[in-house]
Amino acid sequence: MSKLSPAPASLASPEPWPLSARWFLVLGAISACTSVVFSAAFAHLPVFAGGVPTAVQTAVSQQQFHSLGLLFTGLALRVCGVSRWLQAAGWLMVAGLFLFSFNLYARHVLAWDTLRALVPWGGAAWILAWLALAVGLAQGSGRFKRHS
Repeated sequence: MSKLSPAPASLASPEPWPLSARWFLVLGAISACTSVVFSAAFAHLPVFAGGVPTAVQTAVSQQQFHSLGLLFTGLALRVCGVSRWLQAAGWLMVAGLFLFSFNLYARHVLAWDTLRALVPWGGAAWILAWLALAVGLAQGSGRFKRHS
């Protein structure tokens, strides 16, 4: 019988995960789930009988990509420690999901065009999110430990 190696101290410690880390992990998982649901639904909706528009396909792929970004941000908050930069990155990714992806879904599925002008702001939110994530990771709290 072989022994399992213990988990790294940074992930196995009994201290609770920061609330913001848990929020971004949950939101990332829910967003990933809904992206799959939307993708399947769009393939069968009568409104898209002639094919799914490129804008909707882009919205789904961006939602999937930024769902992973939210999951990564949640893990970064756990490993690196709570940081305003990392928290900003997570909330900017959430804002981008609503302003870009969900806005495009509403426009193409529900013919609701009221907030069309906000789509570029969603893209800008995502750009700023990745920059904030980079700064947050670069600053880190030094909690990350290498195990040799």
